[in-house]
Amino acid sequence: MRIVLRRAAIATTILGLAVGASACSSAKSSGSSAGASSSTSAIKIGLLLPETKTTRYEQFDKPLIEAQIMALDPNATIDYYNANQDATTQQTQVDTALTKGDQVLILDAVDAKAIQSSVQKAHSAGVKVVAYDRLAQGPVDAYVSFDNNKVGQLQGQALVTAVGSKANSGQIVMINGSPTDPNAGEFKAGAHSVIDGKLKIGKEYDTPNWDPNNANQEAAAAITALGGQNVVGVYSANDGMAAGIATALQAANLSVPLTGQDAQLDAVQRILAGTQTMSIYKPYKPEADTAGTMAVDLAQGKALSSSVAPTTATSGSGTSVKSDLITPVVLNKDNIKTTVVADGLYTVPQICTPQYAADCTAAGLS
Repeated sequence: MRIVLRRAAIATTILGLAVGASACSSAKSSGSSAGASSSTSAIKIGLLLPETKTTRYEQFDKPLIEAQIMALDPNATIDYYNANQDATTQQTQVDTALTKGDQVLILDAVDAKAIQSSVQKAHSAGVKVVAYDRLAQGPVDAYVSFDNNKVGQLQGQALVTAVGSKANSGQIVMINGSPTDPNAGEFKAGAHSVIDGKLKIGKEYDTPNWDPNNANQEAAAAITALGGQNVVGVYSANDGMAAGIATALQAANLSVPLTGQDAQLDAVQRILAGTQTMSIYKPYKPEADTAGTMAVDLAQGKALSSSVAPTTATSGSGTSVKSDLITPVVLNKDNIKTTVVADGLYTVPQICTPQYAADCTAAGLS
């Protein structure tokens, strides 16, 4: 496992996303049939992302992946789909991509189990599948993501540390991700491996579709059930849900440690304001670059090198997949400048709006 924080490259790519996206949308159609092509033929790649509620997919993953593909093969055609958190829609989108003659699918599954039949259909048609960010079941050819168990461990340790001496005077609430997302299960397992025996869990929920509104309702119900002031911390599996939880905590006049993940802009601002304790920064460019490289190599009939896929992972269906698992980073008030700002994810003006000006000054960001 490795982490590659290519700061100059990230900054350059972020600035050029509009250009890259424009190039992708105007790339010529190849008309090739499914299956591997020679490196001199135009290639067709389908990019299938899961949803838009989490801001990262449209804001970062899509343009970064497209930019990498076009950098490697300016003649490539990219067909883009977003399933809007609907597993059935994504299955239909896979069918459409196969009909269009896409040779490789970069697939971030809405439901890793439900998509298995579509992955099998692609495999039977000679189309390669690169699982992106979460490992779909079925005969996947390559996988790139982050070390998801480690993500949960880092979240759990941050919560244990932040609760500190209050651990014996109350209980925490755990609000996990979607039960259909294998990543959510790994985050949950990693968090439990640290939290169990150190913090008392009063209420725990699995949240369908990672829905922030559901997370808000779960948090409010837990606060009521546990008696408000008896809540000493909340584990949130990601920043989208943390936004809903933070609202519930504010309504209950509670200020307790709250975790997150994805380094969303609003989460960075909550961290500065003290209403969220931490997030997990997962540098999207290394992940997107690897996905794009895997897809182009496979479309051109190349074997994946150990530098592109240095390890393996096993899916829920038992398939062993060549993989790259990138190490995540804890994001807190102390390292905002050296992570998301230095790597070009956000600028100081984007973070330090008037509402957060004083918090930014206190954190040394302005």
